[in-house]
Amino acid sequence: MVMNTKNIVTKPVDGLSSLNANQKIVLFKKNNMKKYIFYFTCLGSLFIFYSCQSSSKESSQKSDSKKLIEKVDWLIGEWQNRYKEGVFTEIWTQKDDSTLTAVSFFIAGKDTVLNEKVTLKEINGELFYIPVVSNQNNGKEIPFKLTSVTEKQLVFENPNHDFPQKITYSLITKDSIFAEISGNYKGKQQKIAFPMKKNK
Repeated sequence: MVMNTKNIVTKPVDGLSSLNANQKIVLFKKNNMKKYIFYFTCLGSLFIFYSCQSSSKESSQKSDSKKLIEKVDWLIGEWQNRYKEGVFTEIWTQKDDSTLTAVSFFIAGKDTVLNEKVTLKEINGELFYIPVVSNQNNGKEIPFKLTSVTEKQLVFENPNHDFPQKITYSLITKDSIFAEISGNYKGKQQKIAFPMKKNK
């Protein structure tokens, strides 16, 4: 069947055809203004979101850095152990908010057999144990990098050093720590322990 299109009356579907030119311009401006307001609102929200994210990230990094230093503050104090051969003493003090320093020595009778100075320092977000032992390594600093840290244990390593390659500090109680140096020496695994108690 064929339809007679002459009798079909078309009607505007959007209502725009009934508006004059000035009314159409005003309507156009209103619609575009709404779009601009929407776009600027979105951009503003994105800016605030990324600013908050950046601020949160920086705060988190500072917090992590601070926590790393705080996790070693249990070392601070004077630690000691008495052997038959003499007395071993290690004294830790805080130099600043990112550095601890220590001096350790072993006294046998009237002789100081071992004398060592240590700097525990944060460098570029990493913690290093840097000892200098008298009459060893030509007096040069030997850095050991922190490879593991918990609230009760610190592990520093330097695989390129002859001996030790690993230095470990463990907190046993608030008044007791256990230090250990270990590694390969002349083809054999060696360990030397230094249990110490805090002098009050």
